[in-house]
Amino acid sequence: MKSIKLILIVLLIAFTGKSVWAQQDAMYSQYMFNTLAINPAYAGSRDITSATALYRDQWVGIEGAPKTATFTIDFPIEAKKIGLGFQVFNDRLGITNTTGGFVSYAYRLRLNKGTLAFGLQGGASQYRADFTSVTLNSGGSGDLAFANNINKTLLNFGTGIYYNTDRFYLGLSAPQLLNNKLNDLSVQGNNAFAGQAIHLFLASGYVFPLNEDLNLKPSVLIKGVKGAPLEADFNGTLWLKDVIALGLQYRTEADISAMVEVQVSHQIRIGYAYDRSTTPLVQYNSGSHEIMLRYEFGSSQGKILSPRYF
Repeated sequence: MKSIKLILIVLLIAFTGKSVWAQQDAMYSQYMFNTLAINPAYAGSRDITSATALYRDQWVGIEGAPKTATFTIDFPIEAKKIGLGFQVFNDRLGITNTTGGFVSYAYRLRLNKGTLAFGLQGGASQYRADFTSVTLNSGGSGDLAFANNINKTLLNFGTGIYYNTDRFYLGLSAPQLLNNKLNDLSVQGNNAFAGQAIHLFLASGYVFPLNEDLNLKPSVLIKGVKGAPLEADFNGTLWLKDVIALGLQYRTEADISAMVEVQVSHQIRIGYAYDRSTTPLVQYNSGSHEIMLRYEFGSSQGKILSPRYF
Protein backbone atom coordinates (compact mmCIF):
# COMPACT_ATOMS: atom_id res chain seq x y z
CA MET A 1 0.00 0.00 0.00
CA LYS A 2 2.84 2.39 0.84
CA SER A 3 4.49 1.69 -2.50
CA ILE A 4 1.31 2.65 -4.37
CA LYS A 5 1.00 5.86 -2.37
CA LEU A 6 4.61 6.63 -3.23
CA ILE A 7 3.91 6.02 -6.92
CA LEU A 8 1.02 8.49 -6.83
CA ILE A 9 3.17 11.09 -5.08
CA VAL A 10 5.95 10.62 -7.61
CA LEU A 11 3.50 11.20 -10.43
CA LEU A 12 2.38 14.42 -8.78
CA ILE A 13 5.88 15.62 -8.07
CA ALA A 14 6.89 14.93 -11.66
CA PHE A 15 5.09 18.14 -12.48
CA THR A 16 7.74 20.08 -10.57
CA GLY A 17 10.70 18.62 -12.44
CA LYS A 18 9.91 20.14 -15.83
CA SER A 19 7.12 21.64 -17.83
CA VAL A 20 4.59 18.82 -18.13
CA TRP A 21 1.28 18.54 -19.94
CA ALA A 22 -0.83 15.47 -19.21
CA GLN A 23 -4.42 14.39 -18.63
CA GLN A 24 -5.57 16.60 -15.74
CA ASP A 25 -9.35 17.05 -15.89
CA ALA A 26 -11.43 14.65 -13.81
CA MET A 27 -12.94 11.67 -15.65
CA TYR A 28 -16.54 10.45 -15.47
CA SER A 29 -17.97 7.17 -16.70
CA GLN A 30 -21.48 8.66 -16.84
CA TYR A 31 -20.27 11.57 -18.95
CA MET A 32 -23.50 11.60 -20.98
CA PHE A 33 -25.36 12.72 -17.83
CA ASN A 34 -22.71 15.20 -16.71
CA THR A 35 -22.20 17.01 -20.00
CA LEU A 36 -22.31 20.54 -18.57
CA ALA A 37 -19.07 19.70 -16.70
CA ILE A 38 -17.24 19.41 -20.04
CA ASN A 39 -19.28 21.55 -22.47
CA PRO A 40 -20.90 24.92 -21.62
CA ALA A 41 -23.02 24.79 -24.80
CA TYR A 42 -25.06 22.00 -23.16
CA ALA A 43 -26.77 24.56 -20.90
CA GLY A 44 -30.54 24.60 -21.44
CA SER A 45 -30.49 21.71 -23.92
CA ARG A 46 -33.07 19.69 -21.96
CA ASP A 47 -35.57 22.59 -22.30
CA ILE A 48 -36.33 22.49 -18.57
CA THR A 49 -34.45 23.19 -15.34
CA SER A 50 -32.27 20.18 -14.66
CA ALA A 51 -29.92 19.49 -11.73
CA THR A 52 -27.36 16.69 -11.58
CA ALA A 53 -25.14 15.52 -8.73
CA LEU A 54 -22.34 13.02 -9.33
CA TYR A 55 -19.75 11.44 -7.05
CA ARG A 56 -16.85 9.25 -8.21
CA ASP A 57 -14.59 7.18 -5.94
CA GLN A 58 -11.77 5.92 -8.15
CA TRP A 59 -9.40 2.99 -7.52
CA VAL A 60 -10.85 1.99 -4.17
CA GLY A 61 -8.17 0.58 -1.90
CA ILE A 62 -5.35 2.87 -3.04
CA GLU A 63 -4.55 5.63 -0.57
CA GLY A 64 -4.67 9.03 -2.22
CA ALA A 65 -6.65 7.83 -5.26
CA PRO A 66 -8.95 10.37 -6.99
CA LYS A 67 -12.30 11.32 -5.48
CA THR A 68 -14.49 13.73 -7.44
CA ALA A 69 -17.82 15.40 -6.68
CA THR A 70 -19.75 17.69 -9.02
CA PHE A 71 -23.09 19.48 -8.95
CA THR A 72 -24.57 21.17 -12.02
CA ILE A 73 -27.82 22.95 -12.75
CA ASP A 74 -28.95 24.47 -16.04
CA PHE A 75 -32.12 25.91 -17.56
CA PRO A 76 -33.39 27.78 -20.65
CA ILE A 77 -34.61 31.39 -20.71
CA GLU A 78 -35.78 33.89 -23.33
CA ALA A 79 -38.16 31.44 -25.03
CA LYS A 80 -35.43 28.77 -24.83
CA LYS A 81 -33.07 30.80 -27.00
CA ILE A 82 -30.60 31.17 -24.12
CA GLY A 83 -29.29 28.50 -21.77
CA LEU A 84 -27.69 29.25 -18.40
CA GLY A 85 -25.77 26.81 -16.25
CA PHE A 86 -23.88 26.67 -12.98
CA GLN A 87 -21.47 24.05 -11.70
CA VAL A 88 -19.39 23.48 -8.59
CA PHE A 89 -16.85 20.71 -8.11
CA ASN A 90 -14.23 19.25 -5.81
CA ASP A 91 -11.45 16.98 -7.04
CA ARG A 92 -8.98 15.32 -4.67
CA LEU A 93 -5.89 13.39 -5.75
CA GLY A 94 -3.16 12.48 -3.29
CA ILE A 95 -1.84 15.64 -1.67
CA THR A 96 -3.78 17.94 -4.02
CA ASN A 97 -7.29 19.34 -3.70
CA THR A 98 -9.07 21.51 -6.27
CA THR A 99 -12.40 23.22 -5.56
CA GLY A 100 -14.13 25.57 -7.98
CA GLY A 101 -17.17 26.79 -9.83
CA PHE A 102 -18.15 27.97 -13.31
CA VAL A 103 -21.04 29.87 -14.88
CA SER A 104 -22.10 28.78 -18.38
CA TYR A 105 -23.96 30.64 -21.14
CA ALA A 106 -25.31 29.09 -24.34
CA TYR A 107 -26.91 30.80 -27.33
CA ARG A 108 -29.30 28.31 -28.95
CA LEU A 109 -30.42 28.30 -32.59
CA ARG A 110 -33.50 26.30 -33.52
CA LEU A 111 -32.95 24.38 -36.76
CA ASN A 112 -35.30 22.17 -38.78
CA LYS A 113 -34.60 18.98 -36.86
CA GLY A 114 -32.67 20.07 -33.80
CA THR A 115 -30.89 22.81 -31.89
CA LEU A 116 -27.38 24.19 -32.40
CA ALA A 117 -25.85 25.93 -29.38
CA PHE A 118 -22.68 27.98 -28.87
CA GLY A 119 -21.43 28.15 -25.30
CA LEU A 120 -19.06 30.10 -23.09
CA GLN A 121 -18.14 29.63 -19.46
CA GLY A 122 -16.03 31.40 -16.89
CA GLY A 123 -15.08 30.76 -13.31
CA ALA A 124 -12.37 30.08 -10.78
CA SER A 125 -10.85 27.22 -8.82
CA GLN A 126 -8.73 26.98 -5.68
CA TYR A 127 -5.77 24.63 -6.13
CA ARG A 128 -3.96 23.34 -3.04
CA ALA A 129 -1.01 20.95 -2.81
CA ASP A 130 0.31 19.91 0.61
CA PHE A 131 3.90 19.06 -0.35
CA THR A 132 5.32 19.57 3.15
CA SER A 133 3.18 16.69 4.45
CA VAL A 134 5.17 14.17 2.41
CA THR A 135 7.68 12.16 4.44
CA LEU A 136 10.92 11.81 2.50
CA ASN A 137 13.51 9.07 2.96
CA SER A 138 16.51 11.27 2.33
CA GLY A 139 19.80 11.50 4.15
CA GLY A 140 20.86 14.61 2.32
CA SER A 141 19.58 18.16 2.15
CA GLY A 142 15.88 18.87 1.75
CA ASP A 143 14.25 18.56 -1.64
CA LEU A 144 13.12 21.96 -2.94
CA ALA A 145 10.13 20.33 -4.62
CA PHE A 146 8.68 19.54 -1.17
CA ALA A 147 9.75 22.71 0.62
CA ASN A 148 6.56 24.73 0.21
CA ASN A 149 2.85 24.10 -0.08
CA ILE A 150 0.83 25.58 -2.93
CA ASN A 151 -2.43 27.48 -2.54
CA LYS A 152 -3.46 29.32 -5.71
CA THR A 153 -6.64 30.82 -7.13
CA LEU A 154 -6.91 30.03 -10.84
CA LEU A 155 -9.22 31.94 -13.16
CA ASN A 156 -10.25 30.28 -16.39
CA PHE A 157 -12.81 30.25 -19.19
CA GLY A 158 -13.92 27.81 -21.85
CA THR A 159 -16.07 27.35 -24.90
CA GLY A 160 -18.04 24.71 -26.76
CA ILE A 161 -20.54 23.89 -29.47
CA TYR A 162 -23.42 21.42 -29.10
CA TYR A 163 -26.03 20.09 -31.51
CA ASN A 164 -28.89 17.84 -30.45
CA THR A 165 -32.19 16.38 -31.53
CA ASP A 166 -34.46 14.08 -29.51
CA ARG A 167 -32.26 11.10 -30.45
CA PHE A 168 -28.85 12.48 -31.42
CA TYR A 169 -26.19 14.77 -30.00
CA LEU A 170 -22.75 15.97 -31.03
CA GLY A 171 -20.53 18.31 -29.05
CA LEU A 172 -17.01 19.73 -29.21
CA SER A 173 -15.57 21.70 -26.31
CA ALA A 174 -12.54 23.08 -24.52
CA PRO A 175 -13.78 23.83 -20.98
CA GLN A 176 -10.55 25.51 -19.78
CA LEU A 177 -8.50 27.55 -22.22
CA LEU A 178 -5.89 29.23 -19.99
CA ASN A 179 -2.58 27.52 -19.19
CA ASN A 180 -2.40 28.64 -15.57
CA LYS A 181 0.78 27.82 -13.67
CA LEU A 182 0.31 25.44 -10.75
CA ASN A 183 3.79 26.07 -9.35
CA ASP A 184 6.95 28.02 -10.18
CA LEU A 185 10.07 26.20 -9.08
CA SER A 186 13.53 27.46 -9.95
CA VAL A 187 16.32 24.90 -9.78
CA GLN A 188 19.91 25.93 -10.58
CA GLY A 189 18.75 28.83 -12.67
CA ASN A 190 16.25 26.81 -14.71
CA ASN A 191 12.59 27.58 -14.36
CA ALA A 192 10.48 24.47 -14.04
CA PHE A 193 6.74 24.61 -13.69
CA ALA A 194 3.56 22.62 -13.94
CA GLY A 195 0.56 24.13 -15.66
CA GLN A 196 -3.00 23.51 -16.65
CA ALA A 197 -3.33 22.27 -20.22
CA ILE A 198 -6.11 22.74 -22.74
CA HIS A 199 -8.33 19.65 -22.92
CA LEU A 200 -10.50 18.98 -25.97
CA PHE A 201 -13.65 16.85 -25.72
CA LEU A 202 -15.60 15.40 -28.64
CA ALA A 203 -18.81 13.65 -27.61
CA SER A 204 -21.58 12.04 -29.63
CA GLY A 205 -24.45 9.62 -29.20
CA TYR A 206 -27.56 8.29 -30.90
CA VAL A 207 -30.67 6.41 -29.78
CA PHE A 208 -31.76 3.53 -32.05
CA PRO A 209 -35.34 2.31 -31.52
CA LEU A 210 -35.31 -1.50 -31.62
CA ASN A 211 -39.02 -2.01 -30.91
CA GLU A 212 -41.77 -0.42 -28.80
CA ASP A 213 -40.04 -1.37 -25.56
CA LEU A 214 -36.32 -1.29 -26.35
CA ASN A 215 -33.95 1.52 -27.32
CA LEU A 216 -30.21 1.12 -27.90
CA LYS A 217 -28.07 4.15 -27.12
CA PRO A 218 -24.40 3.99 -28.19
CA SER A 219 -22.19 6.97 -27.37
CA VAL A 220 -18.54 7.97 -27.47
CA LEU A 221 -16.36 10.54 -25.72
CA ILE A 222 -12.90 11.33 -27.13
CA LYS A 223 -10.49 13.29 -24.93
CA GLY A 224 -7.31 14.95 -26.10
CA VAL A 225 -4.58 16.96 -24.36
CA LYS A 226 -1.03 17.82 -25.33
CA GLY A 227 1.50 15.37 -23.92
CA ALA A 228 -0.93 12.48 -23.46
CA PRO A 229 -2.36 9.92 -25.89
CA LEU A 230 -5.92 10.28 -27.11
CA GLU A 231 -8.39 8.53 -24.82
CA ALA A 232 -11.85 7.35 -25.84
CA ASP A 233 -14.85 6.07 -23.90
CA PHE A 234 -17.13 3.77 -25.91
CA ASN A 235 -20.51 3.16 -24.33
CA GLY A 236 -23.57 1.10 -25.22
CA THR A 237 -26.77 1.28 -23.18
CA LEU A 238 -30.00 -0.66 -23.63
CA TRP A 239 -33.16 1.07 -22.38
CA LEU A 240 -36.20 -1.01 -21.41
CA LYS A 241 -39.51 0.88 -21.61
CA ASP A 242 -37.55 4.11 -21.01
CA VAL A 243 -37.42 3.15 -17.33
CA ILE A 244 -34.40 0.88 -16.78
CA ALA A 245 -31.12 0.92 -18.66
CA LEU A 246 -28.16 -1.46 -18.60
CA GLY A 247 -24.87 -0.45 -20.17
CA LEU A 248 -21.28 -1.44 -20.84
CA GLN A 249 -18.34 0.85 -21.47
CA TYR A 250 -14.71 0.56 -22.55
CA ARG A 251 -12.13 3.26 -21.84
CA THR A 252 -9.10 2.77 -24.05
CA GLU A 253 -6.12 1.27 -22.22
CA ALA A 254 -7.73 1.98 -18.86
CA ASP A 255 -11.07 0.46 -17.77
CA ILE A 256 -14.14 -1.55 -18.56
CA SER A 257 -17.39 -0.49 -16.92
CA ALA A 258 -20.87 -1.73 -16.18
CA MET A 259 -23.68 0.69 -15.42
CA VAL A 260 -27.35 0.79 -14.57
CA GLU A 261 -29.80 3.69 -14.75
CA VAL A 262 -33.34 3.94 -13.42
CA GLN A 263 -35.92 6.57 -14.34
CA VAL A 264 -37.63 6.55 -10.95
CA SER A 265 -40.25 9.13 -11.99
CA HIS A 266 -40.72 11.87 -14.59
CA GLN A 267 -38.41 14.02 -12.47
CA ILE A 268 -35.87 11.68 -10.89
CA ARG A 269 -33.19 9.54 -12.52
CA ILE A 270 -30.44 7.67 -10.70
CA GLY A 271 -27.39 5.95 -12.14
CA TYR A 272 -24.52 3.80 -10.96
CA ALA A 273 -21.31 2.77 -12.71
CA TYR A 274 -18.61 0.32 -11.68
CA ASP A 275 -15.19 0.45 -13.39
CA ARG A 276 -12.55 -2.26 -13.41
CA SER A 277 -9.00 -1.46 -14.51
CA THR A 278 -7.54 -3.22 -17.54
CA THR A 279 -3.98 -2.22 -16.56
CA PRO A 280 -1.59 -3.72 -13.97
CA LEU A 281 -3.16 -1.28 -11.49
CA VAL A 282 -6.05 -3.75 -11.16
CA GLN A 283 -4.09 -5.86 -8.67
CA TYR A 284 -3.90 -2.94 -6.22
CA ASN A 285 -7.53 -1.75 -6.16
CA SER A 286 -11.05 -3.12 -6.04
CA GLY A 287 -12.47 -0.92 -8.78
CA SER A 288 -14.09 2.50 -9.10
CA HIS A 289 -17.62 3.50 -8.11
CA GLU A 290 -19.70 6.35 -9.51
CA ILE A 291 -23.21 7.40 -8.54
CA MET A 292 -25.41 9.98 -10.27
CA LEU A 293 -28.67 11.66 -9.28
CA ARG A 294 -30.64 13.89 -11.65
CA TYR A 295 -33.73 15.93 -10.80
CA GLU A 296 -35.91 17.72 -13.37
CA PHE A 297 -37.84 20.71 -12.05
CA GLY A 298 -41.14 20.04 -13.78
CA SER A 299 -44.22 17.90 -13.47
CA SER A 300 -45.58 15.16 -15.68
CA GLN A 301 -48.31 17.54 -16.88
CA GLY A 302 -46.51 18.75 -19.97
CA LYS A 303 -43.09 19.90 -18.82
CA ILE A 304 -41.35 16.74 -20.04
CA LEU A 305 -42.87 16.01 -23.44
CA SER A 306 -40.64 13.14 -24.53
CA PRO A 307 -38.06 10.79 -22.98
CA ARG A 308 -34.69 12.50 -22.42
CA TYR A 309 -31.84 10.16 -23.20
CA PHE A 310 -29.01 12.64 -22.63
